[in-house]
Amino acid sequence: MSEAPILSVRNLKTYFDVTKGIFSKKQIVKAVDDVSFDIMPNETFGLVGESGCGKTTLGRTIVKLYNPAGGTITYNGENIAQLKGAELKKYRKDVQMIFQDPYASLNPRMTVGEIIKEPMIIHDIYNSDTEREERVVELLKIVGLKPDHIRRYPAEFSGGQRQRIGIARALAVDPKFIVCDEPISALDVSIQAQVVNLLDQIQHDLGLSYLFIAHDLSMVKHISDRIGVMYLGHMVEMGPSNDVYHRPLHPYTTALLSAIPIPDPNVAKGKRRIVLEGEIPSPINPPAGCPFSTRCQQATNRCQTERPEPIAVGNRLVACHLYEK
Repeated sequence: MSEAPILSVRNLKTYFDVTKGIFSKKQIVKAVDDVSFDIMPNETFGLVGESGCGKTTLGRTIVKLYNPAGGTITYNGENIAQLKGAELKKYRKDVQMIFQDPYASLNPRMTVGEIIKEPMIIHDIYNSDTEREERVVELLKIVGLKPDHIRRYPAEFSGGQRQRIGIARALAVDPKFIVCDEPISALDVSIQAQVVNLLDQIQHDLGLSYLFIAHDLSMVKHISDRIGVMYLGHMVEMGPSNDVYHRPLHPYTTALLSAIPIPDPNVAKGKRRIVLEGEIPSPINPPAGCPFSTRCQQATNRCQTERPEPIAVGNRLVACHLYEK
């Protein structure tokens, strides 16, 4: 019998009403529109796409910072849509988030020790402040910081160190699942690999599951077991990371991969970059057919009018009319 997913998302929709006045025409931003996927225990599911495609909104909907407009999110077999009070508090203990900006996500008026202890106090973990402080010191060691950093403030640290503090805060309540919302995009390139390797080691040691959100496909491929590619609120391709990276199916995935720099100049000479023309359509007024049809070089008349449904192609799912029989 196959293992059940720790998180299951089905036909998820997250919409925002951006109508400016009571007499204005109603305007709805479809940030996430009919997205489905599963994440297995101890798995890292990478989510990639251009800025504005709905990745962060999807992650924040999963942790219940946003309420979905439709669809279901099931965690360990339980639909979280209606969770309230103590049940919602328990869910938020199990499902934590590492935020993109390590500068904005830490309270500058609190010490590192207070920042990491705060979730323990909220969730009533450990019996005394001494026990909590011992746990804070342990967490600082886990993320590669020194015990004496406990008395310092966020302004005294570099960007990479602040992100390590954010990781320690997420680990403070012993979660089972972590949404990593572009945790390396605000960091120097030299620090990004260190943070990714740290997350990989923590997952191995603690048996965590990750939703790893990023726009860098090469970095996502390094850490992820499977990859989902989003465009304009839709999942256009999904499959094992090596297959998606080396043999992309959807034209959008192919274009994303063609933009990855290659360090070997001899190899780079023979590589052709696919330049996508035009702008991403507005999520307020998306195309009637395939969301990528306005920028796709292989689009047909059918693509302009009929939205493709995800279909199985080998071990992958792809939403593209090119693969329909």
